[in-house]
Amino acid sequence: MTTKDLFAALRRGALVGASVMALQVAAWPASATDGYFQYGYGARQKALGGAGVADSRDATAAALNPAGLVHAPTELTLSGSLFSPWRSYTPEGGAEVESKGNYFAVPNLAFTYRDHGLSFIDVIGVTVYGNGGMNTAYGSNLFAPFGSSGRLGVDLEQAFLSIAFAKTLAPGLSVGVAPILARQAIKIEGLQGFSFFSSDPANVANNGTDVSWGAGVRAGVEWAPAPQFRFGVAGNSRIYANEFEKYRGLFAEQGDFDIPASLQAGVAYDVTPDLTLLADYKRIWYASVASIANPSTNILSGAPLGADNGPGFGWQDIDIVKVGAEWRNLGNVTLRAGYSYNTSPLKSRDVLFNVLAPAVVQHHFTGGFEYVWNRELSFEFAAAYVPEASLSGQHLFAPQKIDIEMNQWEATIGIKYRFGDATPALK
Repeated sequence: MTTKDLFAALRRGALVGASVMALQVAAWPASATDGYFQYGYGARQKALGGAGVADSRDATAAALNPAGLVHAPTELTLSGSLFSPWRSYTPEGGAEVESKGNYFAVPNLAFTYRDHGLSFIDVIGVTVYGNGGMNTAYGSNLFAPFGSSGRLGVDLEQAFLSIAFAKTLAPGLSVGVAPILARQAIKIEGLQGFSFFSSDPANVANNGTDVSWGAGVRAGVEWAPAPQFRFGVAGNSRIYANEFEKYRGLFAEQGDFDIPASLQAGVAYDVTPDLTLLADYKRIWYASVASIANPSTNILSGAPLGADNGPGFGWQDIDIVKVGAEWRNLGNVTLRAGYSYNTSPLKSRDVLFNVLAPAVVQHHFTGGFEYVWNRELSFEFAAAYVPEASLSGQHLFAPQKIDIEMNQWEATIGIKYRFGDATPALK
């Protein structure tokens, strides 16, 4: 197939069909870093620490701020990350137990199209990306004294398919909206001993993989009050999803596991035409979803697993600060660096249940580059280092403490192909 034939297929909508298939595999299990959300989507965002809501420059804007798609040419971007989270727990007086399976592939696809003939839309974008997830697989079962057996762990996978629409309303002012189709899959092992505490004992654990589908919307605005200064704000609505029926006896509200809403706002400033500094603030409302937010200590007051007030992971809302810098003054090479910090979603009272999801990391150091091969083709690279963090708390059913720990690293490679139409003037 020639490039012209490929582009024609994309124009006929073949990419959307391919994206639906890609959605089935996009959310490889991982313990992502903003709680269980990824800190960025695609090579550029990852290199910038997830900052850039006010400075979109390529098709991956659809996953961050769809209003920024007005700055993207017609292009296809593909990237893949090798993500490595190292998770463990240590019971007081015992040996550290490490989770198995420390390497995961995380794909990303985004496409923008400008020559569509619709006067009320400037750019249409399609993107498929792994939103996040949780994964642990312990060979030793912490809950064996309560009748559990076999491997202890969880695989939660989340992927989004989004079709975005962006429009310039006035010079320097653009808006965008992106309806989202979400797919979740989960598998729980090694908690069968908790069936005694459940409102639905047959649907607590070891029931294989269950799939849930949901829908929501992302929308955003970008405004440039001056040529070198921009504001941006974008957010996801809550993603309402059908229940995990196979685990309705484990998760609160009979298996409900909606995806929390999030909001990101930021600024971008061009120190020079080739140097841009970015600063963003993000909030994720984990506490709005009972199965995530209900305190695990509810089990001590008799609330059964699976009930509306049943025990959860005890997660609270988190605040995140992201900063980044991009330098475009090295010929065909663009350099990027970033840093992200998030408050912890966990409290020490909930350590026991969060052995399954030890999302304790807070600092993320990132960097990368883009190399422009020619007018059509670019290659990208990004890397992230997330130093170890830990949390200690009391065992709910024994007179001992438990420590949970995690550290991470990630490497991303990407490719961009521009389909020949003129790239819109950037900031």
